[in-house]
Amino acid sequence: MDAATVAGYFKDKSILITGSTGFLGKIFVEKILRIQPDVKKIFLLVRAADTSSAEQRVLNEVIGNELFGPLRENYGSNFYSFMKEKISPLAGDIINENLGLESLEILKLSKEIDIIVNGAATTNFYERYDVSLASNVLGAKYVCKFAKKCANLKMFLHISTAFVSGEQEGLLLEKVFQIGETLKEGCHLDIAAELQLVESVKAELTHSTNGKSEQTEKITMKKLGLKRARQFGWPNTYVFTKAMGEMLVGHFGRELPVVIIRPSIVSSIYHDPLPGWIEGTRTIDSIISAYAKQTIPHFIGAGHVILDVTATTQDQSKEACVLNFDPKSIDWEYYLYNSHIPGVMKYAHKK
Repeated sequence: MDAATVAGYFKDKSILITGSTGFLGKIFVEKILRIQPDVKKIFLLVRAADTSSAEQRVLNEVIGNELFGPLRENYGSNFYSFMKEKISPLAGDIINENLGLESLEILKLSKEIDIIVNGAATTNFYERYDVSLASNVLGAKYVCKFAKKCANLKMFLHISTAFVSGEQEGLLLEKVFQIGETLKEGCHLDIAAELQLVESVKAELTHSTNGKSEQTEKITMKKLGLKRARQFGWPNTYVFTKAMGEMLVGHFGRELPVVIIRPSIVSSIYHDPLPGWIEGTRTIDSIISAYAKQTIPHFIGAGHVILDVTATTQDQSKEACVLNFDPKSIDWEYYLYNSHIPGVMKYAHKK
């Protein structure tokens, strides 16, 4: 399979994307439109009050972004008409049954959609437990249930995280999480019970404070998420709820063409279309920014320590090189000094 075949796969396909206003979502939308302008339609589910608000949000946060600069230059005065032809914003939310869409919308979409990419999530490590459960767990369930209504579905891609494996050491093979599975021996996870626990704790708080202390509820929910995560063997609320999301995708998506991908650290763009492009500061970027400001003049590290090694085959196909899917092709020193760090200072640091 070569690059032309990969791009050709998206020709005349309709794609539903959740999380398109996020970092990965924007990159994916731009990439599809650039490598396959004959994609039939890209539906973007965004949180908004109505269709008009959804359109405005996509205009401001997605296609109006500097990431789309090369496409804007390529299409010139036809850029916005091309975007309007290919992109269809939907006002909804994955935390609701039927994604918050009307019955007629669901019926229409179920006949059109070929591919679903579920990238919507809250990635805050220490998010409120109720918020994380709604987005990362119930959201995965509801998108899965919608996918089962799509008669022409060819792929359901769910974006998870490599850190659902927790803090285990050694060789970690990819395997699907089963319902109830935990990282702590002798424990069983009941997702329904976790949802009920959240509701009971919130009800108790409302009763004890007469519903007047939002800050107390926020702190309690954050502490509860961390406590439950560690009880079952995960280090934080984010990876715990993403693991639960995988369980529900595996459970409700048994009859679907499901692919779960688990990125590790998400960093700036390596090369295409804007080298070093990034939104916000991520992981080590806070240290880079602090070092640039000299608020951290130096930091200590052990050069011999292996942080992470990526599960890749020796025989890489042509598409991996052309579309940059092969991490072994990356010159990490060049990338860090010439793309990533300048990108952090140019795109993230200025904000």
